[in-house]
Amino acid sequence: MIALRTASLCKSFRVKRKMPGLSGSIRSLFRPEWEERTAVSDINLTVHAGETVAFLGPNGAGKSTTIKMLTGILHPTSGNAEVLGFTPWRDRTKLAYRIGTVFGQKSQLWYHLPPMDTFDLISRIYELKQSDYKARRKDLIERFELEPYLHTPVRKLSLGERMRCEIAASFLHRPQLLFLDEPTIGLDVLVKQRIRELIRELNRKEGTTVFLTSHDAGDVEELCTRAVVIHHGGILLDAKVEQLKRDILNRKTITLTLKPDSPSAIQARIAGTEIVSNEGRRMKLSVDLSQTDIDLVLSALVGKFRLEDVTVEDPPLEEIIKHIYGMRTGGAGPESGLEASRQAGAGAGGRRL
Repeated sequence: MIALRTASLCKSFRVKRKMPGLSGSIRSLFRPEWEERTAVSDINLTVHAGETVAFLGPNGAGKSTTIKMLTGILHPTSGNAEVLGFTPWRDRTKLAYRIGTVFGQKSQLWYHLPPMDTFDLISRIYELKQSDYKARRKDLIERFELEPYLHTPVRKLSLGERMRCEIAASFLHRPQLLFLDEPTIGLDVLVKQRIRELIRELNRKEGTTVFLTSHDAGDVEELCTRAVVIHHGGILLDAKVEQLKRDILNRKTITLTLKPDSPSAIQARIAGTEIVSNEGRRMKLSVDLSQTDIDLVLSALVGKFRLEDVTVEDPPLEEIIKHIYGMRTGGAGPESGLEASRQAGAGAGGRRL
């Protein structure tokens, strides 16, 4: 079964052209000139039921605009989309009963009310049978460990506590397709991991299709089986996450803070690593995962140094996308590179649908 499908989906906006200088500003006020700007260009995408797909790209790439069309908020300029058998912008009300949305920077919880009140309101909005709702609510409260927060106003919850309530609220009506927009933004490592585990569990047990946007490479690695990268409004790459791990997500950064009596960082000659920076007691290493294992590197570092602190980080997603862009374009400019990527399809092992 197909959860969503788009065909040549495009969206452009009519925006006022800025005129230089004071006279230009006055002229644009009384006699404005307009131009078309393309936000989404020729998106062809198919997502099957139960898939977990990462929809990635830099700021301004067209991710949010695409999701707004898929949820029926925006009408496309041209092209078509089908989500769970519905045309989103024509059947928005019907579709709303079948999908869930979580936006990391926008809350569906009532700010001054406790989460339990929002849960009750959602059950009435979605016309849930009370016995089914109460059983579902009980299950989600236990899974997400929400009991301590249910009767606390949302404004008094921490970001991590609120996000767990947000995701639980989005699952109350058992959506077939869940749109997640930056669900772990601003959260600490432990809370991120907990939320990822819960989303993964619900996908596995209930077959919920997950469509995720994130700037956190950890979300992509741990939640998704497939990644679609867009740039300048068009698809740049569509491939399995395993392929990205092998070809692109193959480096991590280790940052060490050494104790005062530790040996000099120059002694950190470990296979598969490279010293990126060395400032006083603080050292940063780049680890090539195709040559070594992160656990082996950490063990070797513990054996060589007395450590005060250590962190392991994924490369920023912007850096990953830049790397993909360079691979696909061969150093060409953005426009020619995107056209080349479209013609080449998904590249080695990927899919262009």
